[in-house]
Amino acid sequence: MNTTRPSLVILAAGMASRYGGNKQIESFGPAGETIMEYSIFDAIKAGFGKVIFIIREEFSVAFKEVIEPKLAGRIATDYVYQSLESFSGGRKIAAGRTKPFGTSHALLCCKDVLDGPFAVINADDFYGFDAFKQAYNFLTTGIQTDKYACIGYELKNTLSDNGSVTRGEINVSEQHEIVSITERKEIYRNNNKAFTKNGDAVIELPMDTKVSMNFFCFTPDFVDWSEGEYYKFLDNNRNELKAEFLIPEVADILIKSGKGVVKMIPTQAKWFGVTFKEDAPVVRTALQKLAEEDVYPINLWA
Repeated sequence: MNTTRPSLVILAAGMASRYGGNKQIESFGPAGETIMEYSIFDAIKAGFGKVIFIIREEFSVAFKEVIEPKLAGRIATDYVYQSLESFSGGRKIAAGRTKPFGTSHALLCCKDVLDGPFAVINADDFYGFDAFKQAYNFLTTGIQTDKYACIGYELKNTLSDNGSVTRGEINVSEQHEIVSITERKEIYRNNNKAFTKNGDAVIELPMDTKVSMNFFCFTPDFVDWSEGEYYKFLDNNRNELKAEFLIPEVADILIKSGKGVVKMIPTQAKWFGVTFKEDAPVVRTALQKLAEEDVYPINLWA
């Protein structure tokens, strides 16, 4: 059994281009909490020992002013900065590129601060306590080098009413090991059904399809291995303005290359998050309701 308390890595360096604004530190909870504070609250409750924030350096002062006073004395924190130049290996990046190279590149930027098993999540997604409990149990009993996990949500619990979303469609074996993760970049709801585009074709996805919400459980070995894949990615895409090195796609490469196994751990937790500005009132209402139902305190840190 692993005796190290796992860390929680939070991806908070995104540019939020569809949302328009620093949604990572925007107030959503009844007492002004950010969405990621609910994840941290649940992680502490589950037993995690440290939070590692991946942010943009120019954003760090404002970020820390919001987060640090609330977490002081509750859980250890660390910060990592993601930039376009990180791990470029001397390769020149296209002059017009402004966005970092995605979530798996962000995770690579954590390489020097990871000291044991960890979970990784998005800053702007609400995952629910059950997901953190499941992740903690796996990270302290089931994880080992080359054996990892992804928390799998039912598609119906992850859709937005305000536009299309990107989800990683999970296909599993009878042993609940992931066979493939297919990035579906335009999933939308219509008449209580889910549809996505596959080239020019429109296909329906069952509402109970298991999908990745970027909640993975890894050891540092995964990050070490991914570095080589990142250099391959850069060699093919460094002149592209929008190509991204994404965790689900890198996990898919790992699985198909036989370099590791990723288990799918199902959760019935209901996800919500902010992709579009129109999502914000929905999230605030949902968090208010959870507080009124005593699922969370009215003020998380009081």
